[in-house]
Amino acid sequence: MARENVGGVFVMPAPVTTSQRALLAELALKQRLATIFGAKENVVAGGLMSYGVDRNDLHRRAALYIDKILKGAKPADLPVEQPTKFELVVNLKTARALGIEIPPTLLARADEVIE
Repeated sequence: MARENVGGVFVMPAPVTTSQRALLAELALKQRLATIFGAKENVVAGGLMSYGVDRNDLHRRAALYIDKILKGAKPADLPVEQPTKFELVVNLKTARALGIEIPPTLLARADEVIE
């Protein structure tokens, strides 16, 4: 990516990208690549920003489904649901290290800003 002058990378959320989050953040910073991840954990580890589903909300909603099934609901009768809550997380320390100024309007929309 450095040879091709790639300016930014979107990293899909997956077990391997989450388990290697510190390494990915370190490599992106070393290569001066702006990265956006699909999981908040990558930003906590040093990635630039993430936008993705709120996993805590997904777990709460899954618990509601389990409760309904344990109370006798047939799984086939329950509707399929899509995620409804997403979160934007920005790491200002990484932005400064990359020389990127995050617009105040984007910071105002962020669910979490890591200083």
